[in-house]
Amino acid sequence: MFFASIFITLSEPSADILLAFVKNVPVLFVVMAYFIVWILLWLPIAVVSAMIINWRPGKTLQPEQKIPLLIPLYLLAPLVLWGMNWLGLGSFSDYGLVSNFSIINSLVLGVSLGVLGLTVVFACQLYFGWCKIQQSNFQRLPPILLPTFLIALLVGGIEELIFRGFLFTELQQDYPVWIAAVISSLIFALLHLVWEQHETLPQLPGLWLMGMVLVLARFADRGNLGIAWGLHAGWVWAIATLDTAELITYTNQVSDWCTGKNNKPLAGLAGIVCVLGTGVILWLLPQYF
Repeated sequence: MFFASIFITLSEPSADILLAFVKNVPVLFVVMAYFIVWILLWLPIAVVSAMIINWRPGKTLQPEQKIPLLIPLYLLAPLVLWGMNWLGLGSFSDYGLVSNFSIINSLVLGVSLGVLGLTVVFACQLYFGWCKIQQSNFQRLPPILLPTFLIALLVGGIEELIFRGFLFTELQQDYPVWIAAVISSLIFALLHLVWEQHETLPQLPGLWLMGMVLVLARFADRGNLGIAWGLHAGWVWAIATLDTAELITYTNQVSDWCTGKNNKPLAGLAGIVCVLGTGVILWLLPQYF
């Protein structure tokens, strides 16, 4: 008991010094520390997962191989944030993740807006003959709708918590809002290069614009992440469902820079127009709600 009391006595000022140090470090250091710790914790799990799915660096990563690698990565993200919160760097509510029913309403609104926007875009492309529906593949939809939606919710929620929540909020401490938005959106876009460089490069401008619109969604939701989370999840759900069911094929009547390079909407004019249109709606949203 004597030695324990000495240890506690010595630890209390040490803990105060540590907390004071952590709260005064530059924001960029905090951001880098978060991503480094996150990746270091994930690497051992990734190695084991890669061995199980028989994947090696340098080999093409198949869509079905991504899930065993990505799910542990995404599940670790809030745990690392919780650790940083414990050090006094903020809280989940500071990052826009509130625990009340309003976030459910915002989430539903965001999902609806995201799915509706893509529906309009693809409806226009069908009207102009830029793509066509494979009606024989409708039977593939029922088994994939719920699993795809749940994955979209996970991906959208974690990415919004990281980029529009933690990263954007921390950057605002040292930078004006618009610079914090630009930097967080740029990091969001560039990190997508980790998985598929060939298909992601043409999407970089669209991904950056998507990040900026999702920042706007947080402002439209009075600082909360509900609408941004819903939008992100809605877009991922709709695109993943179309791709998995192979419901849409392109007719090549126009350049793929219109419909999307490599069949990726964000790599074409159609996807950019969808994101910009969503941004306009978000800009007007606070006037009506």
